[in-house]
Amino acid sequence: MGSIQEHNILVEKVCQIYDKISKLETLKPSKNVDTLFSELVLTCIPPSSINILILPKHIQDIRSKLIRLCGKAEGHLEAHFSTLLASFPNPLHHLDLFPYYSNYLKLSRLEYDILNEHNSTQSWPPKRVAFVGSGPLPLTSIVLASYHLKDTTFHNYDIDPLANSMASCLVAPDPDLSQRMIFHTTDIMDVTDELKEFDVIFLAALVGMDNEEKLKVVQHLAVYMTPGSILMLRSAHGARAFLYPVVDPQDLRGFEVLSVFHPGDDVINSVVISRKSPINLNFGHKHHHHQLGIESIIPSSCKYCEFQMFNNPLNQMNIIEELAIDE
Repeated sequence: MGSIQEHNILVEKVCQIYDKISKLETLKPSKNVDTLFSELVLTCIPPSSINILILPKHIQDIRSKLIRLCGKAEGHLEAHFSTLLASFPNPLHHLDLFPYYSNYLKLSRLEYDILNEHNSTQSWPPKRVAFVGSGPLPLTSIVLASYHLKDTTFHNYDIDPLANSMASCLVAPDPDLSQRMIFHTTDIMDVTDELKEFDVIFLAALVGMDNEEKLKVVQHLAVYMTPGSILMLRSAHGARAFLYPVVDPQDLRGFEVLSVFHPGDDVINSVVISRKSPINLNFGHKHHHHQLGIESIIPSSCKYCEFQMFNNPLNQMNIIEELAIDE
């Protein structure tokens, strides 16, 4: 889509779907919920030149509310399948019951390849990885730990104690992953020096549901991550920004952006890979930097910045599974 008229048609369609979703009594998995979210993603996924940031305020407000509704749908979907899997003696033997498990396998392979491409020999393979916003069904961590990073310890952070309890039940019976998957119930904004221990940190797309919230998290990570460590973020491009917050690479102060992948297929999220700059940032008290503007952060260099339209094998993916992927 490129013309103003086409953009207007797109926005009108998204608003109509939002109106229907906002009137649902529940966002728990059901035929009606799945149908509406599938309609939403089919509307937003075609390549579009629309600039979300210049839309009128009332449309921006609808977009913000829609992203939060997607987050709630994610939580319900993950909780449903986490509960189902936990009913088996060995939950990890039945992950294929999750309808989008094959997509996790493909996406995790993709992210592993991206990490491998940008690794530094002294920290590869990574010994300790953190996933921020892991949720009750942490399939990204599980698949990476099971198939690609078999000697890596994964620290999963989520603010919801029930989510972590459910996730722990999935890996507890497994003799390997139960030793390498650790769950922390805490706000990542309260985690400080511990962040220095990770070689790679994944930031889920729905951690920080708007630009201001996400930049606060990124700013916090910039203060405490070890120089040279990797931050992987999920973003959105074009009309897909109605579904997820957008990460502007220029806002990643304190990080060197290595590459940005914009999918050209049914995968909704863009992937931003960045490396912590060699300069250590220090704002004093661990909470003081929450009040500072983003301009206070030292800018990163972007020597290796690549902006790519990336086609990968993840096809036929609807909004629900994309939400689940960003546990």
